[in-house]
Amino acid sequence: MLHITTSRTPRPNSLGDLGITSGSNPIVSLNEFTYKRGTEIYGEKEPAEHVYQVKTGAVRSYKLLTDGRRQIGAFHLVGDIFGLENGSVHRFTAEAVVKTTVRLIKRQSLEAVAESDAVVTRNLLSLTTSKLEHAENHMLLLGRKTSLERVAAFLIEMDARLTATGVVALPMSRRDIADYLGLTLETVSRALSRLQREGVLAFIGHNQREIVLRDRLQLASFDLPA
Repeated sequence: MLHITTSRTPRPNSLGDLGITSGSNPIVSLNEFTYKRGTEIYGEKEPAEHVYQVKTGAVRSYKLLTDGRRQIGAFHLVGDIFGLENGSVHRFTAEAVVKTTVRLIKRQSLEAVAESDAVVTRNLLSLTTSKLEHAENHMLLLGRKTSLERVAAFLIEMDARLTATGVVALPMSRRDIADYLGLTLETVSRALSRLQREGVLAFIGHNQREIVLRDRLQLASFDLPA
């Protein structure tokens, strides 16, 4: 089930528009939809009928635990493909972090192309492998690292994925970061304040979501191997 908040925009017609290279350059049907901040894109256990790519904005994938807590499994940023499942239903809920535009293709269409295009097959295998690697790294982060090491690892990850002008512009809130790292909001804030005091980072703006990393080498020293 799709939770659509705006009308459909003109559709691209190449897998390249979805960030997937192909050998046969097939014509495919892609749609684009825009979701307001906090809007659900798909829910846990809903049929996994589409595969998505973030065009603008950011998406969080999460589960609600039995005690009501939220565990964020991943943040999907511009260019990232998500919603590719092994089974027939989604294992996580996906939600727009900020106003977000996504491209989507029917999973059945993508699988049909992959059957006759080895390049697409390799691309999908690479995407699946990357997703598994991220899940393994996240599991180690949650299970073996201290709170400061987790926050440092998060900043290093976002620095690699977001930094274009020397500033890490985080789309997510500190509550999101806490739910991703398995920490409390207060613990995340204390860790960020310590890194600021140590001269590792500085904040820009009143909401402190724009971060300048002043000493990446020192930041890396806080992110000890699990």
